[in-house]
Amino acid sequence: MNDFSSYGVRTALSVNLNKVALVRNTRHLGIPSVAYAAALCLDAGAHGITVHPRPDGRHIRAQDVADLSALLRRDWPQAEFNIEGNPFHNLMDFVREFRPHQATFVPDAEDQFTSDHGWRFPEDLARLKPLVAEARALGVRVSLFMDPDPEQMAEARATGADRVELYTEGYAAARGTSRADTVLARYAEAARAAQAVGLQVNAGHDLSRENLTDFLRAVPRVMEVSIGHAFIADALELGYAATTRDYLRCIAEAADAPASAAKGGA
Repeated sequence: MNDFSSYGVRTALSVNLNKVALVRNTRHLGIPSVAYAAALCLDAGAHGITVHPRPDGRHIRAQDVADLSALLRRDWPQAEFNIEGNPFHNLMDFVREFRPHQATFVPDAEDQFTSDHGWRFPEDLARLKPLVAEARALGVRVSLFMDPDPEQMAEARATGADRVELYTEGYAAARGTSRADTVLARYAEAARAAQAVGLQVNAGHDLSRENLTDFLRAVPRVMEVSIGHAFIADALELGYAATTRDYLRCIAEAADAPASAAKGGA
């Protein structure tokens, strides 16, 4: 299970390639290539690749998962492969076949436009536990997509999960408003609550070059950020390699600055 600690990385960058597949799927030409996008990002220094193959196949498809798994194992064995999805829909089939480094369990509906909430406890506890146990028995780290609610973290840990991924749309939406500092403090509190019960912390959703550094300065010990929509939007203008390097710059700037330097509304 890659955790990047052996590489001296404070926060790993995992690039979500869903939107590359979404553009490809509008025609039958096979371009842009998801695998080539992954190769360019990894070659530029990204630490991993994330995909979220939804049951309707509207972006990432089963063949993409197979191609990416083979690519990473062959050419980037040190890189992490993270597959997201609902374990009660199609995610577990991918986990069983490909055994990625990490599976991120997301409670989205089959027709949901995008992920918009985390797991809820105690109602989701009993049904998640056996699937978490199965994934971990296969050697797959499990991360649970969670709202920034400190009170939920102990029961998230009770599922047997290794990590939580904090759902960061609330942070992104509050940035630049009078609520920004309060919202950011809530994320920091949730991260500390997760870590206090033995969970590591990831983060993702609407993170961007504009807001990533401040988030990482304020929220302690984030192991990994998964960034897709903003990353691909930037890559349309800058290219995959330059975009990867700039997100790595944002991460490095957060690591180099004291937490007191962060201002959620800045």
